[in-house]
Amino acid sequence: MSEPDEFTTNPLLEQVWIAVGVPGFAGAEKARRQQLLDQRFGANGWRYGHYVRGEIVSPAVAILEYEESYRRFLRRNPQLVEFLVTVCGNVYDWGVANVHDDTYEQPHTEMNHYQDISVRRVIAELVDDPTWPTVTTTTAEDVDLHDLGTGESHRVPRAHGFRGNGLLQIRDSMSPGYCLNPAVVPAHDPALLVSAPGHEGWFLEEGCSHLSVEAFWQMSKVIEVRYDRFLALGDDRARPLEGL
Repeated sequence: MSEPDEFTTNPLLEQVWIAVGVPGFAGAEKARRQQLLDQRFGANGWRYGHYVRGEIVSPAVAILEYEESYRRFLRRNPQLVEFLVTVCGNVYDWGVANVHDDTYEQPHTEMNHYQDISVRRVIAELVDDPTWPTVTTTTAEDVDLHDLGTGESHRVPRAHGFRGNGLLQIRDSMSPGYCLNPAVVPAHDPALLVSAPGHEGWFLEEGCSHLSVEAFWQMSKVIEVRYDRFLALGDDRARPLEGL
């Protein structure tokens, strides 16, 4: 049974957004996922949200919780901070080119990467913190850094506060920076943790599993859709994220 047109086309419903599913980890599927959702709902008819302390907020708000988890983890581990600032000149996630990104919004990347940005931001803060005298200012310049995993040399920017000559990858257990993997770093606030029965993902098999900042990020993620676009799906409303 279909609703009357005066209901489905009511302009007020263009301002109403509802969560229609939990998409989970995207990884290299980022572009395909966006294309599918753009086709289904229109580019302005869907968006990502995150469930944080009882309400759905934008990724720009939720990522501050992600960064805070890194801030607290690093501040609790001064030896790790000392290693980063004396041995490393920068950090990256899945590709060396990650060092050029300094914002969490990354429409241009093949895959999102957040952990390296969080680490760079926290170290940069410590430069100006008098309680961390060993974290000092550095000159912004391109330098040759030695990848601590591959042994290759790369000409890249030196991150603020990093005065070493190493380039550290933060990724899986085979990378030298695994200790900073978001599945290893715990979520800083238990109120961020959510449960999703039957949920699967690499981040639930590593580190501190469902207690990690990566588990928070992936398991709190939802797809929100404009209600008028949702109604326009008709019978497909029962499977709004099919094929994702």
